[in-house]
Amino acid sequence: MNIGEAAAHSRLPAKTIRYYEEIGLITPLRDLNGYRAFRSSDVHKLSFLGRARALGFSIEDCRTLLSLYEDQGRESAEVKMLARNQLTEVDRKIAALQAMRDTLAYLIDCCAGDHRPDCPILADLGAEAQPERSGATKRTV
Repeated sequence: MNIGEAAAHSRLPAKTIRYYEEIGLITPLRDLNGYRAFRSSDVHKLSFLGRARALGFSIEDCRTLLSLYEDQGRESAEVKMLARNQLTEVDRKIAALQAMRDTLAYLIDCCAGDHRPDCPILADLGAEAQPERSGATKRTV
């Protein structure tokens, strides 16, 4: 199948597929005319990579996961370690987003939102950077 069909089946953009080929994650066959000829195994790998990327795995993690997937003698411990590391990273990002949300909610609560010009939100955004305090996510406004 051609790249358009592979893109449709794997639900990845053709540009992404070309990039994955460029960095060696997949190696489709080439027709005599030079066009890519994707096999069902290539599309399966593309779907695998799309799912792994959707879970936030890095390209290098995807390379490792794909290698482990193709290795019938693999140990699941390495796969579990990669997944556990990714879960830790997801938890870190969630905590950062929660801190961001808490700060925004605090600033919104501090702002009267009326006809007066003073605005704690703008004051906070314009404040000089302060050294980070342990556990603190809110600035004093």
